[in-house]
Amino acid sequence: MPQPPLPSPEIFQHVRIIMGMVVGLSVARLLNGLVRIIQHPGQTRVYPVHIGWVLTLLLMLMHFWWWEFWLVTLHSWTFEIYLFLIIYAIILFFLSAFLFPDSISDYTGYEDFFIARRKWFFSFFALSVVFDLIDTLLKGSAHYALFSAEYWFRVPVYLVLCGVAIMSANRRFHMAFVSLGLVYEVSWILRHFETLS
Repeated sequence: MPQPPLPSPEIFQHVRIIMGMVVGLSVARLLNGLVRIIQHPGQTRVYPVHIGWVLTLLLMLMHFWWWEFWLVTLHSWTFEIYLFLIIYAIILFFLSAFLFPDSISDYTGYEDFFIARRKWFFSFFALSVVFDLIDTLLKGSAHYALFSAEYWFRVPVYLVLCGVAIMSANRRFHMAFVSLGLVYEVSWILRHFETLS
C-alpha cells in the first residue's frame, strides 16, 4: 500500500537541514579565513577588494538562509528541486573556498591571489546569479512580483559586471564593483527581505 505524501512544510524542514550543513561550511570557511588574517596580520598582505567580497559573500549566505524560508510554501517537491537547491548551496561554498583556499603560498598576497584567480570566482558568482533567478521563479509569480522591474534589471547587470570582472584585472573596476555591490546588496535586503511576511 503506497504511503501518503508528506506535508510540504515537513519536506522543506528535511531539505533545509542539508542546505544548512553546506551553508554552515561556507560561513565557517569565511570566518576562519578572517580570523587567520587577524591572528597573523603580517603573514599575508590584505587586499580591500578581497575583504569586500568576503563581507559580501557572508551577507549573501545569511540572506540565502533567510530567503529560502519562502520555500515552505512550495506545494510540490521533487528530487530535481531538492538537487537544484543543494547545488545552489554548493556554488556558494565554492565561492567561499575561492576566497580562502587552503594556502596562497604561491602568491605574494591576497591581491595577487584574487586577481590571478578572479575568473573562477566571477564565473561561479555569475552562476549563483542564474541560480538565484531560477530559485525566484520556483517560488511562483507572486514571489517575483514583489521585486517589480528592478529584479529583471539586476540580473543582467550582475552578469555583465561578472563578465567584465573575468576579463579585466583593472583594480579600480574591481574596487568599484565590490563597493557598489555590497551597498546595493544591503539596500536590496532591507527593501525587500526585512520581513518574511
